[in-house]
Amino acid sequence: MRANALVSLAAFVVVIAGIKSAQVIMVPFLLAVFTAIISAPLLMWLEGHGLPRILAFLMVAAGVVGILTGVGTIVGVSINGLMGSLPEIQQKLGRLVIDGMAWLNEAGIPVDTEHLPQGFDPAQAIATAGTFLRSMSQILSNSFLIFLMVTFMLFETVSMQAKLDYFARLNSENLKIAETFITNLKRYLAIKTLASLATGGIIGVVLMIMGVKYAMLWGLLAFLLNYIPTIGSILAAIPAVLVTLVEVNVGASLWVMLVFVIVNIAIGNFVEPRFLGRGLGISTLVVLLSLLFWGWVLGPAGMFLAVPLTMSVKIALDANPKTRWIAVLLSDYRGEMSIHNESTNLLDNNPKES
Repeated sequence: MRANALVSLAAFVVVIAGIKSAQVIMVPFLLAVFTAIISAPLLMWLEGHGLPRILAFLMVAAGVVGILTGVGTIVGVSINGLMGSLPEIQQKLGRLVIDGMAWLNEAGIPVDTEHLPQGFDPAQAIATAGTFLRSMSQILSNSFLIFLMVTFMLFETVSMQAKLDYFARLNSENLKIAETFITNLKRYLAIKTLASLATGGIIGVVLMIMGVKYAMLWGLLAFLLNYIPTIGSILAAIPAVLVTLVEVNVGASLWVMLVFVIVNIAIGNFVEPRFLGRGLGISTLVVLLSLLFWGWVLGPAGMFLAVPLTMSVKIALDANPKTRWIAVLLSDYRGEMSIHNESTNLLDNNPKES
């Protein structure tokens, strides 16, 4: 037993080392996989409504190209503008922090700058957001490669059913596990993507109406970081609020903060749970650890892919009864316990006949 565990651990280390060394290839591949998984149901839906397969495929492909082009344009234009004015924004924010500390000292609230946490620099949040978006623009420079991989993956959906039928004849239990995994992963990615699109779209449009600078960039950042539960919405709001504070005033920055809070509470606490349901959540601690782990393995893009990847692992583990206990450890404990309690109540209400 111990020998098997050591072999499994060694295999895990070798696989992770291989993924880390091949991150230049793995990041576009993983993005293509998730894009194909999200696009496949739309392709099947169009076919189910009578469209010829080639026409349905061309429509889906055109949509993928349009999204990649639009995101690339927004990131490229906005990043150039933000990076050009970044030194000035950081300088203004530094002065604002110093003025705020001076005002607190005058108001009788002593603030000792020497005892502030080391590395305390609000301007660094804007620089970090810029670095993250710049890494995303570098990934989008491989958009043609991503599009090609998505194209071939969508073509494979035709032969996939034949392959599943073949495996069903070999082992029906493994087929059931695979189908459960694929169904839950498609459902999670589709709902999460729609929720993220709604979050980013609403925030971007509202901030644009308010006249906030780089509004579409903040909407895009909200869309990307919405894949990270709880923490993502906070991280997305920080640079937008700070830039508005520097460029406009305190009142405008509070309004921007309010927009982020309302949209994220409405979608994150009411819309998403209703459609995702229970059993498709992971704990906050696992989210933090996954950000650190996948960020180390795949670089900045790994932080964006961290939660979808961890969610995929959890769904795969949950689909197999032998590894379901690991999925429970990764999940939101209260949610899993409520499901367990419901199952227990059902058993109590229906005792076996002696």
